[in-house]
Amino acid sequence: MDMAANGASCEQPQKRAGAKDKRNGKSTDFSVRERRQKDKEDRLSLVVWRRPVTTLHYFLLETLIKLKELTLKLWQRRGTVFLVLVLCSLLSIAYSTEGTHQKHVEYLEKRFLWCAYWVGLGILSSVGLGTGLHTFLLYLGPHIASVTLAAYECGSTDFPEPPYPDQIVCPDGGLEGSITLFSIMSKVRLEACMWGAGTAIGELPPYFMARAARQSGADPDDEDYEEFEEMLEQAEGAQDFVTRAKLGVQHMVQKVGFFGILACASIPNPLFDLAGITCGHFLVPFWTFFGATLIGKAIIKMHIQKLFVIITFSKHIVEQMVSLIGSVPRVGPSLQKPFSQYLEAQRNKLHHAGSSAPSDENWLSWVFEKVVLVMVCYFVTSIVNSMAQSYAKRLQQQRHSEEKTK
Repeated sequence: MDMAANGASCEQPQKRAGAKDKRNGKSTDFSVRERRQKDKEDRLSLVVWRRPVTTLHYFLLETLIKLKELTLKLWQRRGTVFLVLVLCSLLSIAYSTEGTHQKHVEYLEKRFLWCAYWVGLGILSSVGLGTGLHTFLLYLGPHIASVTLAAYECGSTDFPEPPYPDQIVCPDGGLEGSITLFSIMSKVRLEACMWGAGTAIGELPPYFMARAARQSGADPDDEDYEEFEEMLEQAEGAQDFVTRAKLGVQHMVQKVGFFGILACASIPNPLFDLAGITCGHFLVPFWTFFGATLIGKAIIKMHIQKLFVIITFSKHIVEQMVSLIGSVPRVGPSLQKPFSQYLEAQRNKLHHAGSSAPSDENWLSWVFEKVVLVMVCYFVTSIVNSMAQSYAKRLQQQRHSEEKTK
């Protein structure tokens, strides 16, 4: 009995000590989470319109650090860099040497620059620089819409090159009613697929970041990945819709694999960054992730978006939309007039080559140009803010590491 009593009395302090350790662990986790939240709020307050001098100073310092890191990486791969330079030198010699090959060089140059332009816009749309530039709405969508309107007006998609694609002019001998949906889709297929491939390439940084963090075991230098790890820890208690949606994407990608990634990439999905982080975190093979993403974004999703734009801007739909605008009480006729004038001006341009085209400026095109300008300026500003906040995070991490060593 005495031994049992002694055993019980010994167990009680151990239980109390265990409970105390657990409470200390919880309080430590809470303090760390609270500190992270405070640091994040401090960083988010670092924007151009609130603290312009500090923001620009941090942006320049972060730019120098990134350039230094890039230089070191290029030096580590100097063999590959040397081969690329040799290849570029050979291409430059072939480009500048006169001969019968020049017509092929000019054709390849034109195609390469055209494809590179759309791939670059696709990367800007999804790479995560600042807020991301919505290049489908600003560039690809209007291009597809212009080709669609021109195809129905001209009765053909065989626009003379040049001036196409810089300017669309109707060819001679177009037949009314000979345009089909598939002929327009075929005309814009190259630029649409290149843009989609660019968006797929832009999804690679979250994948590589999460994969490197998982393999090295180091703390990730990325807030999205930190949020992802916290979400996995608190998965059972998730209540809000956004967290449940993120968990749904994570479970689909993790369990279904290639076809889960393909499904997430094939539909407009603002949570697809999470798919890249999930694949990197669970060490999904690169070609499984990138292959599914490329097929989903450059082929399936791109054809869906392209089809939507072409149908929306087909001749009879546009005419119905303009007539519906005119039927709005009171303001309808005044709103319908600029749209009708704009469409008429576009039709006239299609039948006039070069400088003989009418030069009247419509306020709709003026407004669209200013919207594009504002969005590009906001995109550049968001990049400055993002890089300044990255440098501020470096300073915070340095300060915390110094506090730990004291």
